[in-house]
Amino acid sequence: MKKKSYELYALIMAGGKGTRFWPESISKKPKQYLSLTSEKSLLEETLERFDRFIPKEKRFVVTVKEQEKLCKASSKGKINSNGIIFEPTGRNTAPCILMSLASLLQKGLSEDDVITIVPSDHVILNKKGFHSTIKKAADFAHKNQQIVTIGITPNFPHTGFGYIQKGKLLNEEAFKVSRFKEKPHFELATEYVKSGQYLWNAGMFVAPIRVFLEEFAEHAPLMFKHFEALMDTVKNPVKLKKVYEKLPSDSIDYAIMEKSDRIAVMPANFDWNDLGSWDALSTVMEETHGNTVVKSDGEFFLNSADNVVFAPDKFVALINMDKHIVVVNDKVVMVAPVADAQEIKKIVEHLKKARPDLL
Repeated sequence: MKKKSYELYALIMAGGKGTRFWPESISKKPKQYLSLTSEKSLLEETLERFDRFIPKEKRFVVTVKEQEKLCKASSKGKINSNGIIFEPTGRNTAPCILMSLASLLQKGLSEDDVITIVPSDHVILNKKGFHSTIKKAADFAHKNQQIVTIGITPNFPHTGFGYIQKGKLLNEEAFKVSRFKEKPHFELATEYVKSGQYLWNAGMFVAPIRVFLEEFAEHAPLMFKHFEALMDTVKNPVKLKKVYEKLPSDSIDYAIMEKSDRIAVMPANFDWNDLGSWDALSTVMEETHGNTVVKSDGEFFLNSADNVVFAPDKFVALINMDKHIVVVNDKVVMVAPVADAQEIKKIVEHLKKARPDLL
């Protein structure tokens, strides 16, 4: 029997690698710890987005042990004093969430508590809109015992995002999820946007812990059968690792969201950018002479526009060059057309074998 009221908690997923932001995002300092849109890291900004909404004692971060120092530096004073949960090894989002729920229950949370799960590397400028959307999602999730995912109204046919098709309207703001769609090709993405039936999948989920667990039990039984063992070992890293490695490596979308009939989607009442790759910075930063200069020590542009430049402590000069990404650091120069920003991950694949020292 659910309680009439609920407590709201936040879980920030911060263990990713961010390969499309190479050469700045490397294994020693992945994307969520970079300062791209301000002086603060993306993880810091994510945590501060909950200020005056979810108190720091109710915020937790899940990451991997290799990122402990970076995570502590970015989250100091912004999360529960015992607020870092360590994933024993990178395993995909479904095992990570299941293990985190076990950890939260061991830390004293109740299955009636509502948890908001968000990524650590998104840019959202409208905090009030973010708060109101999450609050409405939490109220709906608690009242109806469902998982609410947040959808973003698309403003152009993006091929790098998954899409969610809206079903029937459940209340003033929430829709039943008709289906999740994989990243589409351009023509299909154009159809999705024109139809008005589709939202971008932002990878944010709000639900009572109990509902998450029930849906894991029903739709991911091979994973959920290890839940009791996770509960028993979550305070012992060595034993936890042995249990964790038995869990199938699935995304939360594939393990639960695409199968469950207890999923609602609520359109976001805020701006959103998932900063998937360098080109995305042009949508969240002010232009400098028609270009996006993230960092530099001055610049000169002649007949050059729509470029994205990241070159800390370097003077940058571009002549007759449009729509390119230019990234320079102490070890690497990388230049690529904006249209091919998604291809940067292929450099990372090459370097794994050829030059692991650059990762």
